[in-house]
Amino acid sequence: MPIGDAGDAPLTVPIRGSQAPRRGVRDRRSQRDGSPLQHAAMTMLAPKPWIAAIAPYVPGRATTDSGVKAAKLSSNENPLGTAPEARQAYAAAAETLERYPDPAAHDLREAIGKHYGIEADRVIHGTGSDEVLHLAAGAFAGAGDEVLYVRYGFAVYPIAARRVGATPIEAADGDYATDVDALLAAVTERTRVVFVANPNNPTGTYTSKAEIARLHAGLPADCLLVLDQAYTEYLDPEDDDGALELARTQPNVLVTRTFSKIFGLAAERIGWGYGAPQVIDAMHRIRAPFNVTTGGQAAAIASLAATDFVEASRAHNAQWRGWFEREIAKLGNAGLRAIPSKANFVLVLFAGAVTAEHAYGALMERGFIVRWLPGQGLRHGLRITIGTEEQTRALVAALREIVGG
Repeated sequence: MPIGDAGDAPLTVPIRGSQAPRRGVRDRRSQRDGSPLQHAAMTMLAPKPWIAAIAPYVPGRATTDSGVKAAKLSSNENPLGTAPEARQAYAAAAETLERYPDPAAHDLREAIGKHYGIEADRVIHGTGSDEVLHLAAGAFAGAGDEVLYVRYGFAVYPIAARRVGATPIEAADGDYATDVDALLAAVTERTRVVFVANPNNPTGTYTSKAEIARLHAGLPADCLLVLDQAYTEYLDPEDDDGALELARTQPNVLVTRTFSKIFGLAAERIGWGYGAPQVIDAMHRIRAPFNVTTGGQAAAIASLAATDFVEASRAHNAQWRGWFEREIAKLGNAGLRAIPSKANFVLVLFAGAVTAEHAYGALMERGFIVRWLPGQGLRHGLRITIGTEEQTRALVAALREIVGG
Protein backbone atom coordinates (compact mmCIF):
# COMPACT_ATOMS: atom_id res chain seq x y z
CA MET A 1 0.00 0.00 0.00
CA PRO A 2 1.47 3.43 -0.96
CA ILE A 3 2.59 5.72 1.82
CA GLY A 4 -0.13 8.19 2.67
CA ASP A 5 -3.11 5.93 1.90
CA ALA A 6 -5.86 6.35 4.44
CA GLY A 7 -5.77 2.62 5.05
CA ASP A 8 -2.18 2.51 6.33
CA ALA A 9 -1.89 -0.02 9.15
CA PRO A 10 -0.60 1.14 12.53
CA LEU A 11 3.17 0.93 12.78
CA THR A 12 4.44 -1.66 15.22
CA VAL A 13 7.97 -2.34 16.41
CA PRO A 14 8.59 -5.85 17.79
CA ILE A 15 11.20 -6.55 20.44
CA ARG A 16 14.37 -7.50 18.61
CA GLY A 17 15.99 -10.85 19.20
CA SER A 18 19.07 -9.26 20.74
CA GLN A 19 16.80 -7.55 23.26
CA ALA A 20 14.94 -10.73 24.34
CA PRO A 21 15.99 -12.14 27.72
CA ARG A 22 18.38 -15.08 27.66
CA ARG A 23 17.06 -18.45 28.77
CA GLY A 24 17.53 -19.00 32.49
CA VAL A 25 18.03 -15.30 33.21
CA ARG A 26 15.30 -13.40 35.00
CA ASP A 27 14.15 -10.21 33.28
CA ARG A 28 15.05 -7.19 35.42
CA ARG A 29 11.90 -5.47 34.24
CA SER A 30 9.76 -8.29 35.66
CA GLN A 31 11.56 -7.87 38.98
CA ARG A 32 10.91 -4.14 38.91
CA ASP A 33 7.25 -3.99 37.92
CA GLY A 34 6.07 -7.53 38.47
CA SER A 35 4.94 -8.01 34.85
CA PRO A 36 5.27 -11.57 33.48
CA LEU A 37 8.23 -12.25 31.22
CA GLN A 38 5.95 -13.68 28.58
CA HIS A 39 3.94 -10.46 28.51
CA ALA A 40 7.08 -8.41 27.94
CA ALA A 41 8.11 -10.63 25.04
CA MET A 42 4.71 -10.20 23.38
CA THR A 43 4.46 -6.44 23.87
CA MET A 44 4.55 -4.32 20.71
CA LEU A 45 5.32 -0.62 20.51
CA ALA A 46 2.52 1.20 18.71
CA PRO A 47 1.61 4.85 18.19
CA LYS A 48 -1.53 6.35 19.61
CA PRO A 49 -4.55 5.43 17.46
CA TRP A 50 -5.16 9.04 16.43
CA ILE A 51 -1.56 9.25 15.16
CA ALA A 52 -1.86 5.94 13.31
CA ALA A 53 -4.99 7.32 11.60
CA ILE A 54 -3.04 10.17 9.99
CA ALA A 55 -2.48 9.96 6.24
CA PRO A 56 0.96 11.63 6.01
CA TYR A 57 1.23 14.83 4.00
CA VAL A 58 2.53 14.10 0.50
CA PRO A 59 4.39 17.11 -0.95
CA GLY A 60 4.60 17.97 -4.62
CA ARG A 61 7.23 16.03 -6.49
CA ALA A 62 10.54 17.67 -7.38
CA THR A 63 11.82 15.13 -9.94
CA THR A 64 10.35 13.08 -12.77
CA ASP A 65 10.18 9.29 -12.80
CA SER A 66 13.27 9.23 -15.02
CA GLY A 67 15.13 11.83 -12.98
CA VAL A 68 15.53 14.21 -15.92
CA LYS A 69 15.37 17.96 -15.40
CA ALA A 70 11.83 19.25 -15.55
CA ALA A 71 9.69 22.32 -14.98
CA LYS A 72 8.54 21.96 -11.36
CA LEU A 73 5.00 23.29 -11.24
CA SER A 74 3.83 21.22 -8.29
CA SER A 75 4.52 23.30 -5.16
CA ASN A 76 3.31 26.84 -5.96
CA GLU A 77 6.76 28.41 -5.73
CA ASN A 78 7.54 31.85 -7.15
CA PRO A 79 8.79 31.46 -10.76
CA LEU A 80 10.63 34.78 -10.49
CA GLY A 81 12.77 33.48 -7.63
CA THR A 82 13.65 35.64 -4.64
CA ALA A 83 14.27 39.38 -4.28
CA PRO A 84 18.00 40.23 -4.57
CA GLU A 85 17.82 42.14 -1.28
CA ALA A 86 16.58 39.01 0.50
CA ARG A 87 19.35 36.87 -1.00
CA GLN A 88 21.96 39.36 0.14
CA ALA A 89 20.54 39.52 3.67
CA TYR A 90 20.50 35.73 3.85
CA ALA A 91 24.12 35.46 2.71
CA ALA A 92 25.26 38.07 5.24
CA ALA A 93 23.71 36.04 8.05
CA ALA A 94 26.26 33.28 7.41
CA GLU A 95 28.75 35.31 9.46
CA THR A 96 27.04 34.11 12.65
CA LEU A 97 26.37 30.45 11.93
CA GLU A 98 27.78 29.45 15.30
CA ARG A 99 25.04 31.39 17.09
CA TYR A 100 21.46 30.31 17.76
CA PRO A 101 18.88 32.54 16.08
CA ASP A 102 16.90 35.07 18.09
CA PRO A 103 14.26 32.81 19.70
CA ALA A 104 11.77 35.66 19.87
CA ALA A 105 12.39 36.78 16.26
CA HIS A 106 12.06 40.29 17.65
CA ASP A 107 13.24 42.22 14.59
CA LEU A 108 11.18 40.08 12.23
CA ARG A 109 8.00 40.54 14.25
CA GLU A 110 8.64 44.27 14.44
CA ALA A 111 9.10 44.39 10.66
CA ILE A 112 5.89 42.44 10.11
CA GLY A 113 4.04 44.76 12.47
CA LYS A 114 5.30 47.86 10.70
CA HIS A 115 4.65 46.49 7.20
CA TYR A 116 1.07 45.39 7.86
CA GLY A 117 0.13 47.99 10.47
CA ILE A 118 -0.42 45.48 13.26
CA GLU A 119 0.91 45.05 16.80
CA ALA A 120 4.21 43.16 16.81
CA ASP A 121 3.56 41.66 20.23
CA ARG A 122 0.50 39.92 18.78
CA VAL A 123 2.56 38.19 16.06
CA ILE A 124 3.86 34.63 16.39
CA HIS A 125 6.52 33.19 14.09
CA GLY A 126 6.76 29.63 12.87
CA THR A 127 8.53 27.15 10.63
CA GLY A 128 6.32 28.03 7.71
CA SER A 129 2.66 28.78 8.31
CA ASP A 130 2.23 25.01 8.67
CA GLU A 131 3.74 25.16 12.16
CA VAL A 132 1.44 28.02 13.09
CA LEU A 133 -1.57 25.96 11.94
CA HIS A 134 -0.39 23.04 14.07
CA LEU A 135 0.12 25.37 17.05
CA ALA A 136 -3.45 26.62 16.71
CA ALA A 137 -4.84 23.09 16.82
CA GLY A 138 -2.45 22.11 19.62
CA ALA A 139 -3.40 25.04 21.82
CA PHE A 140 -7.17 24.94 21.36
CA ALA A 141 -8.23 21.39 20.45
CA GLY A 142 -7.67 17.93 21.87
CA ALA A 143 -9.27 14.56 22.49
CA GLY A 144 -13.06 14.77 22.26
CA ASP A 145 -12.96 18.04 20.29
CA GLU A 146 -13.68 18.63 16.61
CA VAL A 147 -11.68 20.58 14.03
CA LEU A 148 -13.72 21.76 11.06
CA TYR A 149 -12.67 22.61 7.51
CA VAL A 150 -14.15 22.53 4.02
CA ARG A 151 -13.86 19.65 1.57
CA TYR A 152 -10.90 20.20 -0.78
CA GLY A 153 -9.21 22.31 1.88
CA PHE A 154 -5.51 22.32 2.74
CA ALA A 155 -4.23 18.81 3.50
CA VAL A 156 -2.54 19.92 6.74
CA TYR A 157 -5.86 20.60 8.50
CA PRO A 158 -6.88 16.98 9.21
CA ILE A 159 -3.28 16.16 10.13
CA ALA A 160 -3.19 19.03 12.66
CA ALA A 161 -6.47 17.78 14.14
CA ARG A 162 -5.49 14.13 14.46
CA ARG A 163 -2.05 15.00 15.82
CA VAL A 164 -3.67 16.31 19.01
CA GLY A 165 -6.34 13.61 19.23
CA ALA A 166 -9.16 15.80 17.88
CA THR A 167 -11.64 14.62 15.26
CA PRO A 168 -11.36 16.24 11.80
CA ILE A 169 -14.75 17.19 10.33
CA GLU A 170 -15.11 17.96 6.63
CA ALA A 171 -17.94 20.23 5.50
CA ALA A 172 -19.31 20.16 1.97
CA ASP A 173 -17.90 22.56 -0.61
CA GLY A 174 -19.79 24.78 -3.04
CA ASP A 175 -18.39 23.99 -6.51
CA TYR A 176 -14.87 23.56 -5.04
CA ALA A 177 -15.19 26.75 -2.96
CA THR A 178 -15.82 27.39 0.73
CA ASP A 179 -19.52 27.06 1.55
CA VAL A 180 -20.16 29.14 4.67
CA ASP A 181 -23.62 27.67 5.21
CA ALA A 182 -22.20 24.14 5.10
CA LEU A 183 -19.50 25.06 7.60
CA LEU A 184 -21.96 26.63 10.02
CA ALA A 185 -24.29 23.64 9.71
CA ALA A 186 -21.40 21.35 10.70
CA VAL A 187 -20.58 23.24 13.91
CA THR A 188 -21.38 21.34 17.09
CA GLU A 189 -20.78 21.85 20.79
CA ARG A 190 -17.46 20.03 20.30
CA THR A 191 -16.14 22.31 17.54
CA ARG A 192 -13.06 24.14 18.77
CA VAL A 193 -11.17 25.19 15.61
CA VAL A 194 -12.39 26.10 12.12
CA PHE A 195 -9.78 26.31 9.35
CA VAL A 196 -10.49 28.36 6.21
CA ALA A 197 -7.87 29.01 3.53
CA ASN A 198 -8.52 32.15 1.51
CA PRO A 199 -7.62 31.83 -1.31
CA ASN A 200 -8.17 28.12 -0.86
CA ASN A 201 -5.51 25.52 -1.57
CA PRO A 202 -5.73 23.39 -3.72
CA THR A 203 -8.73 24.92 -5.53
CA GLY A 204 -7.67 28.59 -5.72
CA THR A 205 -11.18 29.78 -4.86
CA TYR A 206 -11.88 32.96 -2.90
CA THR A 207 -14.34 33.80 -0.13
CA SER A 208 -15.53 37.40 0.11
CA LYS A 209 -15.12 39.71 3.09
CA ALA A 210 -18.87 39.61 3.73
CA GLU A 211 -18.91 35.81 3.79
CA ILE A 212 -15.90 35.61 6.12
CA ALA A 213 -17.62 38.06 8.48
CA ARG A 214 -20.83 36.00 8.30
CA LEU A 215 -18.92 32.83 9.13
CA HIS A 216 -17.29 34.42 12.16
CA ALA A 217 -20.58 35.86 13.39
CA GLY A 218 -22.14 32.39 13.30
CA LEU A 219 -19.43 30.66 15.34
CA PRO A 220 -19.60 30.22 19.12
CA ALA A 221 -17.24 32.30 21.24
CA ASP A 222 -15.24 29.24 22.33
CA CYS A 223 -14.35 28.32 18.74
CA LEU A 224 -11.17 29.66 17.07
CA LEU A 225 -11.53 30.76 13.44
CA VAL A 226 -8.19 30.33 11.65
CA LEU A 227 -7.94 32.26 8.38
CA ASP A 228 -5.07 30.76 6.39
CA GLN A 229 -3.82 33.48 4.02
CA ALA A 230 -0.78 31.81 2.43
CA TYR A 231 -1.75 33.24 -0.98
CA THR A 232 -3.27 36.56 0.06
CA GLU A 233 -0.49 38.65 -1.53
CA TYR A 234 -1.73 37.48 -4.94
CA LEU A 235 -5.11 39.13 -4.38
CA ASP A 236 -6.02 42.49 -5.85
CA PRO A 237 -6.40 45.23 -3.19
CA GLU A 238 -10.18 45.25 -3.60
CA ASP A 239 -10.27 41.55 -2.68
CA ASP A 240 -9.15 42.09 0.93
CA ASP A 241 -11.22 39.68 3.01
CA GLY A 242 -10.91 41.68 6.23
CA ALA A 243 -9.05 38.93 8.07
CA LEU A 244 -6.45 41.13 9.77
CA GLU A 245 -9.12 43.51 11.01
CA LEU A 246 -11.16 40.61 12.38
CA ALA A 247 -8.09 39.27 14.17
CA ARG A 248 -7.37 42.75 15.54
CA THR A 249 -10.85 43.24 16.99
CA GLN A 250 -12.11 39.74 17.83
CA PRO A 251 -10.80 37.42 20.56
CA ASN A 252 -11.28 34.19 18.60
CA VAL A 253 -9.70 34.85 15.19
CA LEU A 254 -6.19 33.93 14.05
CA VAL A 255 -4.66 34.91 10.70
CA THR A 256 -1.74 32.90 9.31
CA ARG A 257 0.61 33.91 6.50
CA THR A 258 3.85 32.73 4.92
CA PHE A 259 7.01 33.98 3.22
CA SER A 260 7.15 30.83 1.05
CA LYS A 261 4.95 31.98 -1.83
CA ILE A 262 5.11 35.49 -3.31
CA PHE A 263 8.22 36.39 -1.27
CA GLY A 264 10.12 33.41 -2.69
CA LEU A 265 11.56 32.08 0.58
CA ALA A 266 10.16 28.53 0.51
CA ALA A 267 13.54 26.95 1.33
CA GLU A 268 13.68 28.77 4.68
CA ARG A 269 10.15 27.88 5.87
CA ILE A 270 9.05 31.12 7.54
CA GLY A 271 5.46 31.76 8.56
CA TRP A 272 3.63 33.91 11.04
CA GLY A 273 0.28 34.39 12.71
CA TYR A 274 -1.64 37.32 14.19
CA GLY A 275 -4.40 37.22 16.76
CA ALA A 276 -5.65 38.28 20.18
CA PRO A 277 -3.01 38.36 22.96
CA GLN A 278 -4.48 35.35 24.75
CA VAL A 279 -4.47 33.31 21.51
CA ILE A 280 -0.86 34.14 20.73
CA ASP A 281 0.22 33.53 24.34
CA ALA A 282 -1.28 30.04 24.31
CA MET A 283 0.46 29.18 21.05
CA HIS A 284 3.82 30.50 22.24
CA ARG A 285 3.66 28.05 25.15
CA ILE A 286 3.99 25.09 22.77
CA ARG A 287 6.10 26.70 20.04
CA ALA A 288 9.53 25.14 19.53
CA PRO A 289 12.46 27.43 20.46
CA PHE A 290 14.80 28.77 17.76
CA ASN A 291 12.28 27.72 15.10
CA VAL A 292 13.24 30.28 12.44
CA THR A 293 16.87 30.52 11.35
CA THR A 294 18.96 33.67 11.53
CA GLY A 295 19.27 33.71 7.75
CA GLY A 296 15.57 33.18 7.34
CA GLN A 297 14.71 36.03 9.68
CA ALA A 298 17.10 38.38 7.86
CA ALA A 299 15.81 37.37 4.42
CA ALA A 300 12.19 37.79 5.49
CA ILE A 301 12.82 41.28 6.85
CA ALA A 302 14.54 42.28 3.60
CA SER A 303 11.77 40.76 1.48
CA LEU A 304 9.14 42.92 3.15
CA ALA A 305 10.99 45.98 1.89
CA ALA A 306 11.34 44.56 -1.65
CA THR A 307 8.03 45.98 -2.81
CA ASP A 308 9.05 46.18 -6.48
CA PHE A 309 9.79 42.46 -6.55
CA VAL A 310 6.50 41.58 -4.86
CA GLU A 311 4.52 43.76 -7.24
CA ALA A 312 6.31 42.27 -10.26
CA SER A 313 5.51 38.78 -8.96
CA ARG A 314 1.85 39.68 -8.49
CA ALA A 315 1.59 41.22 -11.95
CA HIS A 316 3.33 38.27 -13.63
CA ASN A 317 1.00 35.84 -11.91
CA ALA A 318 -2.15 37.77 -12.81
CA GLN A 319 -1.12 38.00 -16.47
CA TRP A 320 -0.18 34.37 -16.98
CA ARG A 321 -2.86 32.89 -14.74
CA GLY A 322 -5.46 34.71 -16.81
CA TRP A 323 -3.85 33.54 -20.06
CA PHE A 324 -3.65 29.97 -18.79
CA GLU A 325 -7.31 29.89 -17.73
CA ARG A 326 -8.38 31.21 -21.13
CA GLU A 327 -6.32 28.55 -22.91
CA ILE A 328 -7.84 25.80 -20.76
CA ALA A 329 -11.31 27.10 -21.64
CA LYS A 330 -10.44 26.46 -25.30
CA LEU A 331 -9.98 22.79 -24.39
CA GLY A 332 -13.47 22.53 -22.94
CA ASN A 333 -14.58 20.26 -25.77
CA ALA A 334 -11.97 17.78 -24.52
CA GLY A 335 -13.50 17.85 -21.04
CA LEU A 336 -11.08 20.30 -19.38
CA ARG A 337 -12.29 22.98 -16.98
CA ALA A 338 -10.27 25.49 -14.96
CA ILE A 339 -11.66 26.44 -11.55
CA PRO A 340 -11.35 30.27 -11.39
CA SER A 341 -8.34 31.02 -9.20
CA LYS A 342 -7.14 33.92 -7.08
CA ALA A 343 -3.85 32.20 -6.18
CA ASN A 344 -0.64 31.37 -8.08
CA PHE A 345 -1.98 28.07 -9.36
CA VAL A 346 -5.03 26.72 -11.18
CA LEU A 347 -6.98 23.53 -10.53
CA VAL A 348 -7.79 21.91 -13.88
CA LEU A 349 -10.56 19.29 -13.93
CA PHE A 350 -10.63 16.45 -16.47
CA ALA A 351 -14.07 15.11 -17.44
CA GLY A 352 -13.33 13.80 -20.93
CA ALA A 353 -11.63 10.79 -22.48
CA VAL A 354 -8.26 11.76 -21.01
CA THR A 355 -8.12 11.37 -17.23
CA ALA A 356 -6.21 13.57 -14.83
CA GLU A 357 -4.03 10.59 -13.92
CA HIS A 358 -3.11 9.99 -17.55
CA ALA A 359 -2.42 13.68 -18.14
CA TYR A 360 -0.25 13.76 -15.00
CA GLY A 361 1.96 10.97 -16.34
CA ALA A 362 1.99 12.33 -19.88
CA LEU A 363 3.04 15.78 -18.68
CA MET A 364 5.82 14.24 -16.61
CA GLU A 365 7.09 12.39 -19.68
CA ARG A 366 7.22 15.76 -21.43
CA GLY A 367 9.16 17.42 -18.63
CA PHE A 368 6.42 19.00 -16.47
CA ILE A 369 5.78 18.10 -12.83
CA VAL A 370 2.31 19.12 -11.65
CA ARG A 371 0.21 18.03 -8.67
CA TRP A 372 -2.28 15.16 -8.84
CA LEU A 373 -4.28 14.93 -5.61
CA PRO A 374 -6.21 11.64 -5.37
CA GLY A 375 -5.69 11.62 -1.61
CA GLN A 376 -7.83 14.76 -1.34
CA GLY A 377 -10.68 13.42 -3.44
CA LEU A 378 -9.35 15.11 -6.59
CA ARG A 379 -8.51 12.13 -8.78
CA HIS A 380 -10.12 14.09 -11.61
CA GLY A 381 -7.98 17.21 -11.24
CA LEU A 382 -4.47 18.58 -11.55
CA ARG A 383 -3.22 21.58 -9.59
CA ILE A 384 -0.81 23.47 -11.81
CA THR A 385 1.47 26.27 -10.61
CA ILE A 386 1.77 29.35 -12.82
CA GLY A 387 5.39 29.28 -13.95
CA THR A 388 7.45 31.49 -16.20
CA GLU A 389 6.00 32.59 -19.56
CA GLU A 390 8.07 29.94 -21.31
CA GLN A 391 6.95 27.18 -18.94
CA THR A 392 3.29 28.19 -19.07
CA ARG A 393 3.16 28.37 -22.87
CA ALA A 394 4.97 25.04 -23.21
CA LEU A 395 2.71 23.31 -20.72
CA VAL A 396 -0.43 24.43 -22.55
CA ALA A 397 1.04 23.16 -25.81
CA ALA A 398 1.73 19.82 -24.12
CA LEU A 399 -1.83 19.63 -22.79
CA ARG A 400 -3.21 20.30 -26.25
CA GLU A 401 -1.16 17.44 -27.60
CA ILE A 402 -2.23 15.09 -24.78
CA VAL A 403 -5.97 15.74 -24.98
CA GLY A 404 -6.09 16.29 -28.73
CA GLY A 405 -7.47 19.79 -28.47
